[in-house]
Amino acid sequence: MTIRVRIAPSPTGNLHIGTARTAVFNWLFARRHQGQFILRIEDTDLERSRPEYTQNILEGLTWLGLNWDEGPIFQSKRLDLYRQATQTLLDKGLAYRCYTSEAELEEMREAQKLRGEAPRYDNRHRNLTSEQQTAFEAEGRSAVIRFKIDDERELSWHDLVRDTVTWQASDLGGDMVIARAAERDSVGQPLYNLAVVVDDIEMNITHVIRGEDHIANTAKQILLYEAFGAAVPEFAHTPLILNQEGRKLSKRDGVTSISDFRQMGYVPEALVNYMTLLGWSPPEAEKERFTLAEAATEFGFERVNKAGAKFDWAKLDWLNSQYLHEMPIPQLTDLLIPYWQSAGYEFEPLQDRAWLEQLSSLIGPSLVRLTDAVAMSKLFFNPIEFDAEATAQLQQTAVVAALEGVLANLDAQPLTAERVQEMIKQVLKAQNLKKGLLMRSLRAALMGEMNGPDLVQSWLLLNQQGLDRPRLEQGLAVSSKDS
Repeated sequence: MTIRVRIAPSPTGNLHIGTARTAVFNWLFARRHQGQFILRIEDTDLERSRPEYTQNILEGLTWLGLNWDEGPIFQSKRLDLYRQATQTLLDKGLAYRCYTSEAELEEMREAQKLRGEAPRYDNRHRNLTSEQQTAFEAEGRSAVIRFKIDDERELSWHDLVRDTVTWQASDLGGDMVIARAAERDSVGQPLYNLAVVVDDIEMNITHVIRGEDHIANTAKQILLYEAFGAAVPEFAHTPLILNQEGRKLSKRDGVTSISDFRQMGYVPEALVNYMTLLGWSPPEAEKERFTLAEAATEFGFERVNKAGAKFDWAKLDWLNSQYLHEMPIPQLTDLLIPYWQSAGYEFEPLQDRAWLEQLSSLIGPSLVRLTDAVAMSKLFFNPIEFDAEATAQLQQTAVVAALEGVLANLDAQPLTAERVQEMIKQVLKAQNLKKGLLMRSLRAALMGEMNGPDLVQSWLLLNQQGLDRPRLEQGLAVSSKDS
């Protein structure tokens, strides 16, 4: 048997991290068993589905490296298939037309609420006569299609994550709507549970891997598989992604879409690595970094947790920093250029490539996210501004002599690291200065702040731009102001 799994996002919003994590688990399981990973776009909600969301989903999965073997398959192009399936259930007497109005449904729910009962449909139109149907249609009522659910049934299945799951059919809310209201003798827009089952049957899906919030749907869908006489796939209900308070991660927690994580400066290798760890642990517990291909060789549901997985920003940041620190400089530079451009920094990507790679090499070891490069690089692109700490350093005793000594030794030739070290020794000896004072004063004058990347390498980059002498002179002006 060929393993066939699917990811089936709805294009009513951008690709959510929860959906993406589900895609990761599906992809890993398929690759582990040399199976097939299918992409299906569940766009039957015509009012809320948007082409830009579909594009966002496709781009997000591609960016994460989750290549699919079939698809994308769009449900909106398969409506006739769902209508035929619905008609089959009607013909078998397993479904029926329900004319209950919204007002009647609301009245029924209110009565149940007053009695302290859970809301459910009371199946009042399950056995209408043809005369009753005709009368309702004469009133101008349209009918939804409901699937009959036997309240006496007990549904049980072996879940690959949760072992045996049992559900009472009486807890499913009564006969379920499988198609929206439509004109007389026709079948309306299919609803989720019907379309999913029809697709999974037609696409020969062997394993349905999805979040635990679908468990109730699984019970309903098993009934539909049986009604169509189809084999029931295996199910794996994965833990939800939770925030630090233990609630389901939502938009209220800030960033939740894959495109947002991308804009924040995370690289796909780190994000997909982290998502793999959200609910699954590798056999080697201490192993935290791996590629998708490496994870696929070890992935199995026996190591997927039942409990929700808390999202840990610090862990994601750490993983991202590790990938950035080890990234080849040309690749890192390619990733940083768009962030520098978005910040309005002026440079020629091709003409200044060598210098940009030197800058990437300089700040790379300090990056946590790609976005950090904007602040770390500003001193190489923007006019210098001295913060309070740098100003205080520049106004200390002997700083004027220190900076004057450096300027006197700064010639027109391009600097090298050796020349910088030689110059520092000369100034220290000639001015009888302490090295700490000189180095702190140079950092304050060249960078405008007391923290930042390596001083000597930063100086060399500024020298290539012809910015080091003007900065030292500006620093000297600050030093001389109150001396």
